[in-house]
Amino acid sequence: MTYNFDFSFLSQYWPDLLRGMWLTLRMTMLSIIPGFVVGTLCALGRIYGRPWLVRSVGTYIEVIRNTPLVIQVFWLFFGLSALHLPIPALAAAVIALAINVSAYAAEIMRAGFEAIPTGQLEAASCLALTKQQTIWYVELPQAVERVYPALVSQFILMMLATSIMSQISADELTGVADVIQSFTYRGFEAYLVVAVIYLVLVSALRLFLLAGASILFPRLRVMNHQR
Repeated sequence: MTYNFDFSFLSQYWPDLLRGMWLTLRMTMLSIIPGFVVGTLCALGRIYGRPWLVRSVGTYIEVIRNTPLVIQVFWLFFGLSALHLPIPALAAAVIALAINVSAYAAEIMRAGFEAIPTGQLEAASCLALTKQQTIWYVELPQAVERVYPALVSQFILMMLATSIMSQISADELTGVADVIQSFTYRGFEAYLVVAVIYLVLVSALRLFLLAGASILFPRLRVMNHQR
């Protein structure tokens, strides 16, 4: 049995692929910052919060981490529409991604905060820094530096998770591939092209994030060079 590869559809559908790639990048970049911020706040809440806050944040993290992302985005997009509170597909996708990644970032950042030597906190206390100043100037930079590779991996997984957003009519890369194969019946070629594009996007995002880390955290640059 032979199979004849045919990529001639690229001449017609490459603008759609570019639009899908741009939407994938937009969803990723719009989700990273709020997801990281909320995750960091959740981590601080679990470490320094009152008992009720610790329990609330813990429940939030467990619920988000133990339910599928597709169910979360369905609840936002279809559930809110049923309550007569419709939101655009892109907004639902970005909010769902940010909420999802925040739960994972919270545990990653909590590990980073808890890995800081107590001597650092004692030194900050000796310098008469307030709790807020200690967190901002001492704990946060060191925590991010310690867990940055894990955060990068999580953000990359989030980019790949955008592939399910076609389920709510957000035509990112996978959604475009679905359309192409439905018209051309060249599903193998269409998904192969999209897989290559994802590989390029992931590699570019990793290089971008690690390059930024090398500027902010010189020690990470040395560690990456040693590897």
